[in-house]
Amino acid sequence: MGVDVAVTNLTKSFGKQLIWKGVTLTLPAGEVSVMLGPSGTGKSVFLKALIGLIKPDEGSIVIEGTDIASCSEKELYEIRKLFGVLFQDGAMFGSMNLYDNVAFPLREHTRKGESEIRDIVMEKMDLVGLLGAEMKLPGEISGGMRKRAGLARALVLDPEILLIDEPDSGLDPVRTSFINQLFIDLNAQIDATFLIVTHDIHSVRIVPDNIGLLYHKHLAMYGPREMLLSSDTPVVRQFLNAQTVGPIGMSEEKDADQLAAEKDMDLPPIPPIPLQLEPSNGIPRRSQREPGAWCRENGVIPPKGSFTKEAEHSSGSQQH
Repeated sequence: MGVDVAVTNLTKSFGKQLIWKGVTLTLPAGEVSVMLGPSGTGKSVFLKALIGLIKPDEGSIVIEGTDIASCSEKELYEIRKLFGVLFQDGAMFGSMNLYDNVAFPLREHTRKGESEIRDIVMEKMDLVGLLGAEMKLPGEISGGMRKRAGLARALVLDPEILLIDEPDSGLDPVRTSFINQLFIDLNAQIDATFLIVTHDIHSVRIVPDNIGLLYHKHLAMYGPREMLLSSDTPVVRQFLNAQTVGPIGMSEEKDADQLAAEKDMDLPPIPPIPLQLEPSNGIPRRSQREPGAWCRENGVIPPKGSFTKEAEHSSGSQQH
């Protein structure tokens, strides 16, 4: 069972460079959340702050009653046992085969015998579809396989919180679809709290329960998937629908002349909200909500054609 992660007024700078200020959100227990934003907005820095690799300048990150932004090293060490982390490139030890890479956290953090370790490693390798590849070195396999091996390693301690940094980078659309389905199936099976950092808008539209958008050194919006996918807030609408009209330019912000030139332009319509990805076995996840539930509860009329198979297919073709 996952746990809540309560972030309040989080601020981080490197020297005079402000990364983000006043970030406040709660990752709900057992739900899948996604964080996105233009390049350079500090998404990976946010992940590192959540696991205590980077100390924020201000604010708190409370997990199981412990504020990891101010706790002792001993307390942080214990809290980190709740986490599994999948880094962008898998972060495999190049001199170790996949089996030893996946077994490493068990040998480092537990007193389990090699027989029990083998059972756990093979179970996780099977879970990510890598049985038979355990003796291969990271340099002998594809980028997608390295990511899956990194995911197996992130899972061996049965984490309650799973942090995933750009799992789709370097993957083709088919492999991205496979790994998206794997995340949904894992969430249904282990009920952990997921936070995924990604740039893939199609994945953002169909995978998470919640979406956050970092922009211009702050959290522009965070909330249920349907809230952001139906939002007409300019930066949210532009980013989630991959449009050129809006405040985001080739650099982070457009200048006043560019914005003035767009003032009277007709915005492209908000596309239909697709159905959320479901577990392969057809059994709903604990956190899964009925399509359109948030819109109905909040009196929001979703874009025409939302929550149909056709919307899902049109969303995919639009992004790819």
